[in-house]
Amino acid sequence: MPLFAYKGIGADGKSVAGVREADSPKALRALLRKDGVVVTDVVESKGKKAASAGAGLRREVNFADVFGRVSRAEIAAVTRQIATLLKAGIPLAETLGAVFEQVDNVKLKAAIGEVKTAVNEGSALADALAKHPRLFDDLYCSMTRAGEMSGNLDTVLTRLADFLEAGQELRSKIQGAMIYPIIMMLMGAGIMTILMVAVIPNITEIFAQRDQALPWNTELLIFTSHVIGAYWWLWAPALIAAVWLFVRWTRSDEGKPVWHRFLLKVPLFGPLVRQVAVARFARTLGTMLSAGVPMLRALDISKDTLGNVVLMDVIAGAREAISQGESVAVTLRKSGEFPPMMTHMIAVGERAGQLENMLYRVADTFDREVEQKLSKLTSTLEPMMLVVMGLAVGFVVFSILMPIMDMSQFSMG
Repeated sequence: MPLFAYKGIGADGKSVAGVREADSPKALRALLRKDGVVVTDVVESKGKKAASAGAGLRREVNFADVFGRVSRAEIAAVTRQIATLLKAGIPLAETLGAVFEQVDNVKLKAAIGEVKTAVNEGSALADALAKHPRLFDDLYCSMTRAGEMSGNLDTVLTRLADFLEAGQELRSKIQGAMIYPIIMMLMGAGIMTILMVAVIPNITEIFAQRDQALPWNTELLIFTSHVIGAYWWLWAPALIAAVWLFVRWTRSDEGKPVWHRFLLKVPLFGPLVRQVAVARFARTLGTMLSAGVPMLRALDISKDTLGNVVLMDVIAGAREAISQGESVAVTLRKSGEFPPMMTHMIAVGERAGQLENMLYRVADTFDREVEQKLSKLTSTLEPMMLVVMGLAVGFVVFSILMPIMDMSQFSMG
């Protein structure tokens, strides 16, 4: 359902403004008329995800409230609302007041309230937002400042909303693609745990009463079940400690580069990790350049969105070369870490003077490739996981049935 920004006159004769979903401007006027508001101006938001600023997002807002956090989808929705109201000609202070009334999330509402107060006291919007770095990061504040300085704040915020929504969409696709494999893994682990802890010990007692010689696979199964059940107090803390140490190592100055290099090289997942990082970097850089942020500043901020220190180090080195006049495409091509198609497209964009637009195309291209690879990856993982689960359960069942069949043959004999 489309999202509209409106201005009007309330039942008390005072000016009102806000954003609301409706099927059409006519439907919006009818809805507001019931509330005693006479609409004087309506502007529709043209964002790709305008509906996300409304009811669909409200569910996310309420869910996030339970955990006391603010989701990126909520930030995108607020950005879209501010941009839409500004485009309708509503003053910034009044816009922030209208958005403040729309927000449900307690933390975000408090932040918007503080921003509104600061703006009313004469502060620039970017400076007011910068006081809440956990909600509005360096990228957000830099783009807002560029929009204020250029006098195109509504346009810049619209681009920023597009950027945030595109990132959220890609993130949702990745998470959605991984849900089924994770559920399969948890189900498999649950089945094996039940077999090892509840089923095998009972059958072991039957075998012990018979004093029967058991095949090696059954002995191995019984031994494993005994270790899991009897020594859980030993292996469970050891496993937790090992995981904790590994995670800590991957975040250390020594381990992080090694781990991130491994992630880029691992089969199946490596190319996907690289393409996700490249798409995010290209979209961030293109969005910042289109907002008027200087190249070197845009590189500094965009670098942090890569999420991989190997690629981040490349951009840090490239920044020095670019500051001395070398082209972005040549610098990235020399590193060998960025896909040739990306560097070629950037080179074309630089020659044509359309670097921002070409960076958007790079991001769109790799977003599509990520989506295709995710689909192929999940279609490959599903049968592989089914086979692994089948082999594991089959081994357990076979190891149990073998001595039982021997027992029945012995009884018949």
